[in-house]
Amino acid sequence: MEPLRIGILGAARIAGNAIVEPARLTGARLVAVAARDTERAEAFAAEHQVERVHASYQDVLDDPEIEAIYNPLANGLHGPWNLRAIAAGKHVLTEKPSASNAVEAIQVRDAALERGVVFMEGFHYAYHPVMRRLQELLAKGELGDLQHVEATMVMPPPPDTDPRWSLPLAGGAVMDVGCYAIHAQRMLAPYAGGVPKLISARAGERKRLPGVDEWLNADLEFPSGATGAIRTSMAAENVDFSLKVVGTRGEAFAPFFVLPHNDDRVIVTTKEDTWVEHLGTRTSYTYQLEAFAGAIRNGAPVLTDAEDALATMELIDACYVEAGMTPRPVSTI
Repeated sequence: MEPLRIGILGAARIAGNAIVEPARLTGARLVAVAARDTERAEAFAAEHQVERVHASYQDVLDDPEIEAIYNPLANGLHGPWNLRAIAAGKHVLTEKPSASNAVEAIQVRDAALERGVVFMEGFHYAYHPVMRRLQELLAKGELGDLQHVEATMVMPPPPDTDPRWSLPLAGGAVMDVGCYAIHAQRMLAPYAGGVPKLISARAGERKRLPGVDEWLNADLEFPSGATGAIRTSMAAENVDFSLKVVGTRGEAFAPFFVLPHNDDRVIVTTKEDTWVEHLGTRTSYTYQLEAFAGAIRNGAPVLTDAEDALATMELIDACYVEAGMTPRPVSTI
């Protein structure tokens, strides 16, 4: 395939793993980058061999050589700049979530459909063999009928000044790490009769930050009667990014499902035996970029498209409301 020509909005820390290394491995071109601080953009470009630096995000969108945008900005800036990128006719790979709330996610979905661009929300783990294997175990009946899904996404707190704690920038534990746990429940819904229903949710606010969730736990029920549990926090002592799938014949456990290139194990336990499968440490971000390029070049279907992003955002909003909080506001920054 012709190398994908990518523009980057911002010089975010995540970009090194999420787009720079995958671009190197897949042969994509990093054509341009812009950041609020031009010197930071220049340093980023020099370190990561980005071809040029633009003065503003809009200049990146206006660059005729760029065909696809990677958006790793703060959560509250995903929606506005996704909409602007779509309006400029660019394909979009956005960090999750795609918008601040479901109303904005509808706008993004509708704009992407109307403009006819490829839109992908960056739930990269969904493209890795670890997640595919969990789905295969259920699809082939190796675990029996799905009974329970337990998704845990907890981590120590970022610094108090981190934008992930900013309500105007759509911050909070659910929006940062918790959305992975919510999305994973939805990824397994086809094996439990369809879309899960939220049963309950409980949350705690960050001290001195009204409306910003430090943690949230939620319970789901699938049409088949299977249950789901979500546990997320940005105030834990240690990192736990795990996913457990329990069936009538056995269970499977992925201890680091969100970053499987750091731990590629799936541990399967049945009544007869226990074994460990290693699914490969090639990064989930690389699988994701290959799928993005395949959608643009060959029209391949997108697993985490704008419609999927909207469904996830609706469940995120529902969790906030059920827990007595409000969905994140659309950013005015």
